Amino acid sequence: MASTSVSRVLPASPQRVWDLIGGFGALPDWLPYIPESTPLEGGRVRRLTNPDGDVITERLMAYSEAERSYTYAILDAPFPVTGYLSTLRVHPVAGRDDVAEVQWSGRFTPDGLSDAEAEDLFAGIYRDGLEALRKTLTT
Repeated sequence: MASTSVSRVLPASPQRVWDLIGGFGALPDWLPYIPESTPLEGGRVRRLTNPDGDVITERLMAYSEAERSYTYAILDAPFPVTGYLSTLRVHPVAGRDDVAEVQWSGRFTPDGLSDAEAEDLFAGIYRDGLEALRKTLTT
């Protein structure tokens, strides 16, 4: 099993960041790669559509308002991995209430590529996503 994690300190309070990203259907609010999120099964599953029309279906596995985190699994997607499980978490930064650290991590089993290639793929997705989040917070 492979894994990767990317974190970034962002110019907003942890609560402001969580208010933006903490909803399981909130990806279109800050991630241009996902312009559409359709809730299914009472909001426990989301069907995401990217600009190319590809569909990604994910299930919410754990959610903690107190810890400002949620974990989800990919049920179906055009990615070369299986067993994908990811967590998005907002951390406070000691001594600062005007910034937050966001960590996006995942573990998965590569299918048809090496662990390093799969880790690079998702590290890039997470980095791009956190950059999009930074842009959303500063505009």
